[in-house]
Formats: sequence, structure tokens, C-alpha cells
Amino acid sequence: MVKVLFVCTGNICRSPTAEGVFRHLAERAGLGGHVVADSAGTHSYHVGEPPDPRTQSAALARGVDLSALRARKVVAADFTRFDHILAMDHGHLAQLRRIAPAGATAALRLFLDDATGLEGQEVPDPYYGGPGGFEQVLDLCEAGSRGLLDRLSRESRFPIRESIG
Repeated sequence: MVKVLFVCTGNICRSPTAEGVFRHLAERAGLGGHVVADSAGTHSYHVGEPPDPRTQSAALARGVDLSALRARKVVAADFTRFDHILAMDHGHLAQLRRIAPAGATAALRLFLDDATGLEGQEVPDPYYGGPGGFEQVLDLCEAGSRGLLDRLSRESRFPIRESIG
């Protein structure tokens, strides 16, 4: 079992989208029983709230239901509970590195580092923009999730039932 945590600022736009898309694609590929996904924020602005309605609407239009998710803040235990903690942007990654406790075992990196051609890039925050930003986040989360699932399946030799690409 591989455990992955997706992290953004408030855990209501980017990281819940990544969590939902990752789970959706993992299920389609027959890997649902091999991976665990969660999401969290670097800040506690929205703890307990569902994802932004615009995020939920855009995701649902692509068959990804985010309605059961609730925002939470990253906690120290996450750094040993998860195998991979994936930041949506460079600021989140820097903050995660600063708050990682001694003995942290999770690999910290940018979410898009596994997406071919998008390595080192950030998932932009759609919160203050229009609907196109939420679509862009979904596109990037699909690319990042496909790349991550491909890498995890190779490293762990998971049996892929359906093409992820």
C-alpha cells in the first residue's frame, strides 16, 4: 500500500482536486486497493469545509465527486503516515520542508514532477480567477496523477488493469 498526501494552501481547490482525480484514475487503472490518497492545507483557513463549489462543479463534470472531502491542515504525523507528500507549488514545498519534524520519512516534492514535460512546474491557484482556472487545475491534476500512478506502478510493480495514459 502506497500512501500519498496532496498539499495546497487552504485545502479547498488544488489539493482536493488532486486527491479526487488521483483516486478516480487509480480506481480506473485497478490500483484502488494499492494506494491511499488524502489532501491537506498548509494553513487552517478552511478546516472542516468542503472543497470550493467551483472546484466541485468542475470536477463533477469530469466524473470526479469531491463532495465528501473536508479541508484539514497538515500535521506532524503526516510526515511519517504518508510515503509521499506532494506540494502544488514551490511555496508549499518550502513550507513543508520547514515544518517537517525530525524523523520524517515521507518523500517531499512537487506534484507535477511526475508529469512528463511539466517537471518543476506549479499547479496555479484558481481561487481568485474564473472557471478556466478550475479546468486548468483539473488538466494538470490529471497529468500529474497519471505520471504519479505510472511511476508508483513501476516502482511497486502494481498490476495495472487499464491504461492510465
